[in-house]
Amino acid sequence: MGDVLAGIHATWEFDTDSVLIRFERGIRTPKLFQSLRERRIPYAALSSVTLSPGKRSTVVLRAVPRPGADPLVEAASGQLKEGCDPYRLVLPAEREVLAEYYAEELRALLGPASGESADRFLVAAPEAPMNFKAYDGRASFDGERISFRWSWTGASSAKWKAGDQTFRVSELAGIVWRSPEALDGYLRLVPRAAVPADHRTGGSLGDLHGPGGSAHADGGASPDGPAEPPAARADQDPAAVLFGLGYGPVHESLPFAAAVLESVRRTQPAPTVPAPALVNAGRRDPADIAERIHHLGELHQAGLVTDAEYSAKKAQLLAEL
Repeated sequence: MGDVLAGIHATWEFDTDSVLIRFERGIRTPKLFQSLRERRIPYAALSSVTLSPGKRSTVVLRAVPRPGADPLVEAASGQLKEGCDPYRLVLPAEREVLAEYYAEELRALLGPASGESADRFLVAAPEAPMNFKAYDGRASFDGERISFRWSWTGASSAKWKAGDQTFRVSELAGIVWRSPEALDGYLRLVPRAAVPADHRTGGSLGDLHGPGGSAHADGGASPDGPAEPPAARADQDPAAVLFGLGYGPVHESLPFAAAVLESVRRTQPAPTVPAPALVNAGRRDPADIAERIHHLGELHQAGLVTDAEYSAKKAQLLAEL
């Protein structure tokens, strides 16, 4: 479209195949926006566009990302507050007609796959190297390795006994980010050994509490907070760092988590193609198949397998009957 739409805290510049979101760096601009600086969002990464009344005589133009398209949204998993949603452009109410025009223009550019989950990230992640100070240590990421260096004052005895930790991206299956604005916030790395070898994860907290792993449509956090499979407490887990007041703030730890998540997904091997069933192969025990499908459903509900993987594996199991 080649146009520019300036709002409060951000400006959207429309191109032929994407919108470039430039964030202001003023005192009142959310720190997350200042940290991100700018983001290019391909139209292919969007599922819908909305326009709604805002607060204090404003209107809000919001581009809704497709599930799985943006590593930042996947890592946040619905925990971002509305005011920190990078897909919202707040405008004065008198510009509602202009905002409606751009909303219609954007809707016309959405592709046929806009209603589907993306099979890969379409939005670039924040770039490494990155680091932030957690309550019990310092986390750093150089693009290939994540390092945790424990603090003398904050780290538990379990972490001191384990020693400083370094994880290669290729050794990880995913990440879990719990916002520091919630109780007991943390960043946890999920080693591949912690999940079944034949299941591709790559998850954020959203991947662990339900299918799709995407943020809520309104950009808000889940009211009860996300759930997570049983694991060692974050203060005892050498693969996790704790947040706290002034430690691991959203504008530092979330871009960090998104960068790690994108690298993990990029280095994961493609799902293996199941071998064709032998024509004369004997039939499997139906009870065993039913149990395996039930277990597969639990992994799917937990977000450890994608919708496509779930459907393919279930069809394969049923074909064995």
